[in-house]
Amino acid sequence: MAETQVTKHEEDAVLASQAPETETTYVPDVDISENDEHIRLVADMPGVDQKSVDVTVENNVLTIEGNAQLEAPEGYNLVGQEYGVGKFRRDFTLSNAVDTNGIKARVSHGVLEVTIPKREEVKTRKIEIGG
Repeated sequence: MAETQVTKHEEDAVLASQAPETETTYVPDVDISENDEHIRLVADMPGVDQKSVDVTVENNVLTIEGNAQLEAPEGYNLVGQEYGVGKFRRDFTLSNAVDTNGIKARVSHGVLEVTIPKREEVKTRKIEIGG
């Protein structure tokens, strides 16, 4: 397979918000895999849903963002919390070997899956041997 076509930005670490607010921006854990056709990113973003997540591409930088709010069920008070809630953000630099127009994303149960198709000219193809 080709070299991975996605590069993590070095600033991928838990980022303190630039605003004087106490809200923190978390960097979600991401698994990256590829096959001959696509690159797939799977990001853990607990608490986000389809309405609270954004995936954008600008200047070959893929940005995933989400906002999770933790609310206790009606009639209950929150007494413990094992994961942070707030904003999630992660940036990835894409190579020219991917088709940014064909990117698809979906989220289910706080897991964001982004599928990035490779351009036809970089896909592996078998060459027929003539006799």
